[in-house]
Amino acid sequence: MASTASYGKELAAAKKAASLAARLCQTVQKALVQSDVQSKSDKSPVTVADYGSQALVSLVLKMELPSESFSLVAEEDSGDLRKDGAQETLRRITELVNSTLSVDGTYNITLSEEDVLVAIDSGKSEGGPNGRHWILDPIDGTKGFLRGDQYAIALALLDEGRVVLGVLACPNLPVTSIAIPDEHSSQRQVGCLFSAKIGDGAFMQSLNGSSPAKIYVSGIENSEDASFFESFEAAHSMHDLSSVIAEKLGVRAPPVRIDSQAKYGALARGDGAIYLRFAHKGYQAGGVATDAAGNNLDFSKGRYLDLDTGIIVTNKKLMPALLKAVQDAVKGKSQSASLL
Repeated sequence: MASTASYGKELAAAKKAASLAARLCQTVQKALVQSDVQSKSDKSPVTVADYGSQALVSLVLKMELPSESFSLVAEEDSGDLRKDGAQETLRRITELVNSTLSVDGTYNITLSEEDVLVAIDSGKSEGGPNGRHWILDPIDGTKGFLRGDQYAIALALLDEGRVVLGVLACPNLPVTSIAIPDEHSSQRQVGCLFSAKIGDGAFMQSLNGSSPAKIYVSGIENSEDASFFESFEAAHSMHDLSSVIAEKLGVRAPPVRIDSQAKYGALARGDGAIYLRFAHKGYQAGGVATDAAGNNLDFSKGRYLDLDTGIIVTNKKLMPALLKAVQDAVKGKSQSASLL
């Protein structure tokens, strides 16, 4: 059974880590957007930001929580950075990590390249149902990052297989609802930090340091009035299946397509009512997240989620109708495929 800890210091550490990682990533993205040299096919900027983000989160969590055993499940390891030809990339990552820590002013340290490599390798844990494990996606939404659009730094803590807190830093997400048309949208303040701790609900604040405000999912009960989110990239979700489900529900509004887990933040504060993600084979703010069969998401299995078809998220009132529409649509798609 998970401990009865309040997780206050862990949440504060997670918010600090994700905020600093967001600052590093924004430095890289702004340079990318302003540069005429980088081509869209050049993935080196996101590589630098990805490694730098992971190194920073690992370092900050260890410094903020020095007395705790440390387990981090993340994406990267230092293997490629230790190869011949990666020296310039490693130098750039180390420079970014040090400059980000220096600007913050909290930590009076200067890291060597080996320090950064060791920090990155702290993310090689396999996780699992026992003990405490931090789970990190250092940059979720790499295509959005490269386009100068939405991406997120996602960090959560599992205690005995249960998610007990989560933090989502969305550097380019408007502080106000994306559902409200704004003729001066280019001037809107951007940069959101979402956080949630078990038993406390969900909160949002700006990345520039405003006080957290409690947020809630949409209270819409009639599916015809609902709006829904789906992945920007068609390769990340089956847009045709989403359209069938929307038709079954009578949804009138066109889908809002947005990169990365920034969708979860926007959904948590009520910008939309439904999120659908149906991948090709190969904490909520009063909402419900399940797989397409209605099962709770199980994050205790280590590095990979074992899902039935996809993920659906909405409020408690809409979930029964949404789940039925999803299952009917999936069944119809399977029957059609069997006739081909």
